[in-house]
Amino acid sequence: MKHEFSAEVWKWPGMAAWHFVTVDAAVAATIREERAGAPRVGWGSIPVSVTVGSTTWKTSIFPDKKSGSYLLPMKAEVRKKEDISGGDSVSIQLSIL
Repeated sequence: MKHEFSAEVWKWPGMAAWHFVTVDAAVAATIREERAGAPRVGWGSIPVSVTVGSTTWKTSIFPDKKSGSYLLPMKAEVRKKEDISGGDSVSIQLSIL
């Protein structure tokens, strides 16, 4: 199933330059329902395909206890290609693999 939402790109606080998007709460709830009973993999990650602008890539989303949602890592290559910086709002299409 394809999920669509918009969210702000934010930078992980600390030394690493990791950027993430927090998956929309309603989308996260739907993903949890879809994945109920599915085998868990490393750190509870879920493989996904993501499209932002004209760029599509495969990655994983990771559960985040703080937000109760999932975190989507935004690769530097994607941010550069799509001219995305921390604080920008992006439209995301996300499909569970």
